Amino acid sequence: MNIISVENISKSYSEKALIENISLGINEGEKIGLIGVNGTGKSTLLKIIAGVEVADSGNIIKANRARIEYLSQNPAYDDEATIIQQVFNGNSQELTLLREYEEILYKVQGQLSEEEYNLYNGRLLKLQSSIDNMNLWDLESEAKTILTKLGVEDYNAVMGELSGGQRKRVALASALITPCDLLILDEPTNHMDNETIDWLEKYLKGRKGALLMVTHDRYFLDRIANRIIELDRGNLYSYEGNYSVFIEKKLEREALEAASEDKRQNLLRKELAWVRRGAKARSTKQKARLQRFDELSSKEVTQKSQAADISSVSSRLGRKVIEIKNLSKSIEDKTLIKDFTYTLLRDDRIGIVGPNGIGKSTLMRLIYGEIKPDGGSIDIGETVNIGFFSQENQHMDDDMRVIEYVREEAEFIATSDGEKISASQMCERFLFDATMQWTPIGKLSGGEKRRLYLLRVLMKAPNVLLLDEPSNDLDIETLKVLEDYLDNFKGAVITVSHDRYFIDRICSKIFFYEGAGKIKQYNGNYEDFIEAREEEVNSVTNSKNTVDKKISSVDKSEEKKKKPLKFTFKEQIEFEEIDGIIEDIENQMESLEKSIEVSASDYEKLQELLEEKEALQIKLEEKYERWEYLNELAAKIEASKI
Repeated sequence: MNIISVENISKSYSEKALIENISLGINEGEKIGLIGVNGTGKSTLLKIIAGVEVADSGNIIKANRARIEYLSQNPAYDDEATIIQQVFNGNSQELTLLREYEEILYKVQGQLSEEEYNLYNGRLLKLQSSIDNMNLWDLESEAKTILTKLGVEDYNAVMGELSGGQRKRVALASALITPCDLLILDEPTNHMDNETIDWLEKYLKGRKGALLMVTHDRYFLDRIANRIIELDRGNLYSYEGNYSVFIEKKLEREALEAASEDKRQNLLRKELAWVRRGAKARSTKQKARLQRFDELSSKEVTQKSQAADISSVSSRLGRKVIEIKNLSKSIEDKTLIKDFTYTLLRDDRIGIVGPNGIGKSTLMRLIYGEIKPDGGSIDIGETVNIGFFSQENQHMDDDMRVIEYVREEAEFIATSDGEKISASQMCERFLFDATMQWTPIGKLSGGEKRRLYLLRVLMKAPNVLLLDEPSNDLDIETLKVLEDYLDNFKGAVITVSHDRYFIDRICSKIFFYEGAGKIKQYNGNYEDFIEAREEEVNSVTNSKNTVDKKISSVDKSEEKKKKPLKFTFKEQIEFEEIDGIIEDIENQMESLEKSIEVSASDYEKLQELLEEKEALQIKLEEKYERWEYLNELAAKIEASKI
């Protein structure tokens, strides 16, 4: 079923056309990821679809009674509302009932006169009856469960006292529990830790209803989206499949466009040669050729989006980099860092992970010298030049132009290969063309300002880079360029990031905050770290199970003597059949592998086969575990007979 159709909509701001004659249909069950370079109008398109903004032209057709819920990057909130009140601050009948119920329940729990208590209690009973009739208790329970999963546990805390990240989580919880046919999310993973993103990923994957989201998290897109739409210079391109499929299909599209343009240029050269020969346009045939030349030469060509191609820029780094010894830091009786020691190497690529509010950014600020430690020391080498890309943009004068802001740091810088690059050239490579370089900063989008701030940091030619949540508000194209830049960067990099793809791509060491100020070090990227953590958890679990089994065996020793060990009827049947079941699944896997090879160029069919293979793999692993259990039990049964 079609939920909403967008037909030929356009939107401009001042002289800048963001969206031009875009058409899009969203159907039930689709999970769509919207991507594009910062400043291309992604958030504007979401607002138009959500009904928050109006297009300059075009039509939007919505299905009867279709409900749309929208989460903006900077959601509005009531300073004086409690968290639970804010969560139920929607306009739907369901949320209105639950909001009033929570408000009155809060009042009843306070100090009231007998008359006030009876009045509120009577209203509370009526609301409870309405909530019973509409079966909304599960919705209230779900709201509190979601808040807890998002790291918000005090439901009566006041919104005005929360951090920006906490307020965004409350707004997200409200959007998730609001009944709707289409959920629209603008950068939902910003300011979230990895554990919370993992939970949100699973929640959205299992959620019924359509989803439209803007996010830079490539793993998130890969695991949730079944369709990718790309906004590129006012045009919209649609790709069926997840992010990995999108990359493949985009390469195909650009190759076709390049071939088409080459063909057009060849025809144009031939027509140009004919025109220059001075042929007289007397005949109908000659007039047609002149007309074709005009059409070819005036045809608008969609150029491939420019990549921010930057050479590695850094200053010379000596032998001594940064030595951290017995570092400690507490804030308001909360220990963030305790007795931490590390010597930074020249080629280190370190990712810092852990829950929000645990002290990751504090370590970065200590190294940069923004704050002082309570104990220990940070010894920085003489040749070290630190570049710090913080979560908050450095103060920008909205009236200053882009090029002026960059030139404040440096007019020229030298690359690793000795080439000198001007501030203007660096701007070009960061997608600020000649026109945008003279644009006042105040007219840039939030993402464009982040890109400009990153450029300013790199113009300092640092040899140690501190990147605090670099993926927040940066588009995927800029992140890919930054990753390529870091590949050739001759210096150390320390990054705090919730972007699992970014850490996987860049880091070779992980610092994990375990709590109480303890920082544990792991070698490898993020995937290696996850595997190591799982092994540690399994090891602890196995040890506990071993102890529990020993205790259980003592407690049940008498019972075992009385009751002989044997298969249940169901287990006996399963034991006899499981070898054949496993063999059958393995044969299906082999057949699928052959089909996948044959369908390598058919991406829609390939996606179906890969999903089928993944499901079979899970089933096979379950059967392997079951086979192991049954055979161990069979061995114990035989041993008990001796």
